[in-house]
Amino acid sequence: MSLAKAGLLASSILGLSLSAVPALAQDAAPAAGGAVEEQGGLSDIVVTARKRQETAQSVPVAVTAISEEIILQRDITSIEKIAAATPNLTVGRASNGSGAQLTLRGIGSSSTSIGIEQSVAVVVDGAYYGQGRIIQEGFFDLQRVEVLKGPQALFFGKNATAGVISLTTNDPGSDPEFIARAGYEFRSRQYQGEIIASGPLSDTFGVRLAVRGSKMDGGYFRNVSVNRTYVTADIQSLLAGGNGNPISHTATPAASRSPGEDELLARLTLKFTPNDRLTATLKAAYDYNKVNNSSWNYVAFDCGLASGLSQLTGYRCERDFVTHQNNMPADIAANFPYAEKDGSLYNRYRSWALNGNIAYELDGLTISSVTNYNTNNNRWACACDFQTSNTGQWATENSTWKAFSQELRAQTTLDGPFNGMIGALYQKTRRDFGQYIAFAGLRNSAAPASDLYVATRKTSYTKGETFAVFGQLSWKIVPTLELAGGVRYTHETKDSFFTQPYNNPGVTTIFRPENDPDGLGRITADQTFNNWSPEVTLTWKPSDDIMVYGAFKTAYKSGGFSNGGINSKFSTNPLADLTFDPERARGFEAGIKTTLADNQLRLNLTAFTYKYLDLQVDFFNSPIFAFQTLTADAKTQGVEMEFEYAPRSVDGLNLHGSLNYTDAKYTDFPNAPCYAGQTIAEGCTLIGGIFSNQNLTGAALSVAPKWTGNLGVAYDAPVGDGLKFGINVDARYSGSYLASGFGNPRSRQDKYVTLDAGIRIGAEDDNWEIALVGKNLTNAFYVSGVVDGPSTGTGTGTAVGTKADQLGFANLPRTVRVQVTKRF
Repeated sequence: MSLAKAGLLASSILGLSLSAVPALAQDAAPAAGGAVEEQGGLSDIVVTARKRQETAQSVPVAVTAISEEIILQRDITSIEKIAAATPNLTVGRASNGSGAQLTLRGIGSSSTSIGIEQSVAVVVDGAYYGQGRIIQEGFFDLQRVEVLKGPQALFFGKNATAGVISLTTNDPGSDPEFIARAGYEFRSRQYQGEIIASGPLSDTFGVRLAVRGSKMDGGYFRNVSVNRTYVTADIQSLLAGGNGNPISHTATPAASRSPGEDELLARLTLKFTPNDRLTATLKAAYDYNKVNNSSWNYVAFDCGLASGLSQLTGYRCERDFVTHQNNMPADIAANFPYAEKDGSLYNRYRSWALNGNIAYELDGLTISSVTNYNTNNNRWACACDFQTSNTGQWATENSTWKAFSQELRAQTTLDGPFNGMIGALYQKTRRDFGQYIAFAGLRNSAAPASDLYVATRKTSYTKGETFAVFGQLSWKIVPTLELAGGVRYTHETKDSFFTQPYNNPGVTTIFRPENDPDGLGRITADQTFNNWSPEVTLTWKPSDDIMVYGAFKTAYKSGGFSNGGINSKFSTNPLADLTFDPERARGFEAGIKTTLADNQLRLNLTAFTYKYLDLQVDFFNSPIFAFQTLTADAKTQGVEMEFEYAPRSVDGLNLHGSLNYTDAKYTDFPNAPCYAGQTIAEGCTLIGGIFSNQNLTGAALSVAPKWTGNLGVAYDAPVGDGLKFGINVDARYSGSYLASGFGNPRSRQDKYVTLDAGIRIGAEDDNWEIALVGKNLTNAFYVSGVVDGPSTGTGTGTAVGTKADQLGFANLPRTVRVQVTKRF
């Protein structure tokens, strides 16, 4: 579909909408709690896409808003579950690197580099979280979720080139509230309990405590393997001409069911409202999460061999929720840094956050402040070939992230034609990274006990500082026409360091040692970035129930440093390998939002086209286990249509859905690396005397289906005797796409449909409720990201090659949860 056709479709819908103006009802005014009072069949959600309360239908931004009611009905308690409810958003959970691949409208950030900030930013209670590990957090007791699509430069944190997921947690209310909730998920055998206590302590001070804990006796994925024998040789013996004194180590299968998750979440909220002008809120949050396998969702779904068998394990590659991984041998793990003593695989995530919001309202002016400090520590032990063989590779990691930010903002609410907003942001961050890797069957009897079986270890840090100023001026040219323009200026510095302080002598031909005589063993980078990101929006409201808008938008995402990369002996410029440039976006968006048929039908249409300069793409060179962050130019364009229908004739019935078309491709990527096993005939070209690169200009981006959509129905109604009954069914469709960002045809994910459903019965006054919630009832298997299998794939850049096994970040299978809620 071309943009010309999209424009024709938009014009047609606009014409139909304008013809229906006489029948339209007025927009309802926002009510307390984020919803608006029902007028007719439809209700609305108050959003803060422009840092002020507006209904989703009145804000000139493409936004998917999820209310508290829907969050509870569909058990939307994680970033992944938000993606399951948003058709053109996908989230892939990864074991290492950034920990996630978030993709919206075909634009996302690779998971394999820990130094990459996400193109889709996450904002919690007004504070920016750009790190992929945010998906480890469990979110609950939410007031609303907003998914803002496209570049966001002015209103959310540092900037976001693809979109923003904004989460708002609940505050204490004016009345006492006590909620107890218990649930059980059958497939993973997960028990979950939740307690919320909230209320006023005085006329001006309120408190809310929310705690949730869960424990799995099983898991979603099945691990199938056998004991593997890993043989190590002593490098000192080999260097002396001996046989290496080989020792055999036994690697037992990892946990048969994973992730076996244990989780504890807590949030304390204090709210102070001494008068009707000042509101101060302080939130303290803690998150603990541990699973029994860091790469529990890595599935070898497509094998490079014609037999369909893995090149490492001999198991057949299948699109099923099955893995083949082994623990680290216990005798190796005993003194291995950050390993469990018995060699068990794991991922342990801990985070703490303090978030303070202050808003002071003057006549015609609101001054606000958001102060945030957050820190997290992530440790794991990984079977890092992701399908264990007798030549297994294991690694451990310990990484810590700390961030402090302060944002100040002043926004006018004048009755005249002009209003404005001005603000400033300061952020200071630090990442400390350490990784320890065992591979190649080596040990070193001359090394300390902690390095005996370590082949190489890495240490790195990045210290960042950001200062930004931003502002917007809006002008109501006439009462129905508004022009708004703004800009953000960003100045960033990043100081980084990387070295591999220990290398087994057997791998010094691969990795450059810290004291290498060429002086390149200790890499430092001092990066400075400056950016201006302007934005202009024109909004026309011919009536209260029709809004048409067009916008020119730009955005910027920080460049950075690949803390988890390698210092390769084969590289003559390791600094260039580890650093990467900022990502920038610019383009146009237009939309129409309508509320028709006497407030029974909502119909919205959006068209967009954006160019991305220096889109950050991380490449994993699986044969040599190396990472490199590259940049390429890209373009995404498309059309999105959504509707919601709530007929007056059937009270409690709601039909909703969307249909999205996206065309996302590289526009300039002439020297992309070849994927593992790619041959000359398949596009590997001659660069620097070897066939190592391919031209991906015009090729599709990763995880960028052309067609996505959803269709759902919900019905809630009283059934007598003080009871009410509810049911909802939601289907989500995705077209096919390549999961690889480097054109590997074996990474293709076929089209799929998932089906979520829920049924509930409870008291009409919400005093209690019993619910049954099912997700992915079709048990569809799909991947939201992929890596070439380490140590697989041969013959890259030759006439005959074998493709690498494809290891995908798989979604959750069918789950069914029963949940009981009691309010006191």
